[in-house]
Amino acid sequence: MLCKKKIMPCFIHRSIRNSLCVALRYHTPHLLTSDIRAPGICQIHSLFFKVPISNLLVPMADAEPMLVPAPGGEKRACPALEEEDHSTKRPRVQKDEKNGGPSHKLPQDEGDEPEGEETEPLEEDGEGEGLGSGEAFAEMMKHGLTELDVGILKFVSEHKGFSGILKERYSDFVVHEINKEGKTVRLDDLSVPEEAEEAPVEQPDQPESQVFTEEQKQQLEQLQLFKNKEGNVSIEVADDTKEKRTLVHKAVKTLYPGLETKTEEREGKKFIVAYHAAGQKALAAPRKHSWPKSRGAFCHFVLYKENKDTMEAINVLSKFLRMRPNVFSYMGTKDKRAITVQEIAVLKITAERLSHLNKCLNNFKLGNFCYKKHPLKLGELQGNHFTVVIRNITGTEEQVQQAMSSLRETGFINYYGMQRFGTTAVPTHQVGKAILQDNWNEVIDLILKPRPGAEKGYLVKCREEWAQSQDPEAALKKLPVKRCVEGQLLRGLSMYGKKNIITAFAMIPRNNRLMYIHSYQSFMWNTMVSRRIEAFGLKAVEGDLVLRGGTAFVLSAAEAETHSIQDVVMPLPGFDVIYPTHHVGKGYREMLSADNLDIDNMRHRVRDYSLAGAYRRILIKPSDVSWEVINYEDPRVSLVHTDVEKLEDQPPPVFNKEGKYRALRMEFSLPPSTYATMAIREVLKMDTSIKNQTQLNTTWLN
Repeated sequence: MLCKKKIMPCFIHRSIRNSLCVALRYHTPHLLTSDIRAPGICQIHSLFFKVPISNLLVPMADAEPMLVPAPGGEKRACPALEEEDHSTKRPRVQKDEKNGGPSHKLPQDEGDEPEGEETEPLEEDGEGEGLGSGEAFAEMMKHGLTELDVGILKFVSEHKGFSGILKERYSDFVVHEINKEGKTVRLDDLSVPEEAEEAPVEQPDQPESQVFTEEQKQQLEQLQLFKNKEGNVSIEVADDTKEKRTLVHKAVKTLYPGLETKTEEREGKKFIVAYHAAGQKALAAPRKHSWPKSRGAFCHFVLYKENKDTMEAINVLSKFLRMRPNVFSYMGTKDKRAITVQEIAVLKITAERLSHLNKCLNNFKLGNFCYKKHPLKLGELQGNHFTVVIRNITGTEEQVQQAMSSLRETGFINYYGMQRFGTTAVPTHQVGKAILQDNWNEVIDLILKPRPGAEKGYLVKCREEWAQSQDPEAALKKLPVKRCVEGQLLRGLSMYGKKNIITAFAMIPRNNRLMYIHSYQSFMWNTMVSRRIEAFGLKAVEGDLVLRGGTAFVLSAAEAETHSIQDVVMPLPGFDVIYPTHHVGKGYREMLSADNLDIDNMRHRVRDYSLAGAYRRILIKPSDVSWEVINYEDPRVSLVHTDVEKLEDQPPPVFNKEGKYRALRMEFSLPPSTYATMAIREVLKMDTSIKNQTQLNTTWLN
């Protein structure tokens, strides 16, 4: 029997509430929420439990000390992880970016996120005021977007839809990258290749692992894991030669990533002191050691991660290795709320050093190491393979069969997914429209003005201050987190003044700025494709566009007879594209004109905001489609056998055919720049917006 317990936050100190929130999330299997990773959806102010919450809370005198694990993969106390440093790469207009996210933190990604550029992660505070409960988040979502708001209107299949919960657990969404050779990337080998064990020429007789005694190894390992209360480890090298001391320095840094060394003299004796690197020192260029000429300069490896997006993962790895993030390369960004597996390359870091990270990082695993002469390039992958679990489905066996058969044989409309447009009352495409209109006061207003719905307390205060005073410095003081979009913009306004808004706006990282205008393009594309499907259905017609060798051509009536809807593309508006010649194509001009934009002049006075445009297929047909309906008893149990579980020889999940819960587990592969949520939408025929999913979860819990 479900019972609802509500703990009023005013009776519990905030620090205790925060600790209790984390403890409940990680240590209470009784929690029965959808576990959507959004602000406030899973907090203590209002939670549903199978047992009374009083059973979970014990008096202080009776409570045993409990260590609360840090969420997200890295060690909570690691000073090297407290300051973030991010790299920015120039985007390509034809490629896709990440979108979603609370406040005006630019949209978050999904595992099916288009590959081709990454955004610079902006800081977000952990537990803020004002989003203290599931009700508060649900209240915010009342003002959020639905699919209708962003032009997602049509389906291609005729089966009757059914409901289900997507990503109830992050392990319900598993993504494996498909590399440029067409091979699905999997983590199946943690060993270090033999060539990585080659000893440098300077020390041919003594491997690094034999430099330390067993006691010293134990002390260094405890120091690396922040279990050493002294904060350092001293190794006496009084009688050693300079060559031996050099070997000790190198061995510490190679075998225990995250540690730095220095030589000290005490009472006439020399010691090498190992300690944790932190701050700017952690980002300093690493000391150069010999690198065999026969070995490729780049170590390629498979990164398995849980509940972290790709840029977050890269930053964690770079801190532990004392490298800048830009020494890493990859083919595409992957979802945060998922288990994802992808290939990464790093410049002149040995497989041995990388493999040692497996000892000190949670929710990460590195393996399948090899050396190559080249890095990876964004967009050179062939796609992604998805394993998706949709829980608590209501569809019959026949409905599921019809839905999945249609997905396999017909496909789905290639809409841009909801995360492309943000989750708040101010959609990102509205900001993009204001940028293209050169209406900079509107841009500032949309980002900084107060908005309906619940928000973090400091953001509410910041917006109120801006609305009342229009003073960027005063508003900035209300923000404890300065690296959110609002903070970056206010800092720019403080530095350059309100008469130099374009320069101030440029304080926001370039890729994040471009996502606003790309969001507007996506909104246009979704809307026009819905009109195209409404007008002509699922067949090629005269006036449609197709690509031949990368160039778009208009179909004649005769040519339309020889093409299918799978060949048809629609343009994202820009100065370097052509438009369909039928009446739907003319709708582009009408829609842009209604927004005070000129279809014949899509160049902006700021070069970055000039839109070249691109083409995108209307319909996508997944490959490697398979599915099964699963009955299960325990909603806490994962329904997917992960790569790490296979490596550890853990048995696959066992399903109870008489279980009271039903789930649809599906697998399929998609090309780059397509959204898996849009494929799932076609199966369920259900709105995939967070607003709708929140309502669905609330209904299910009640």
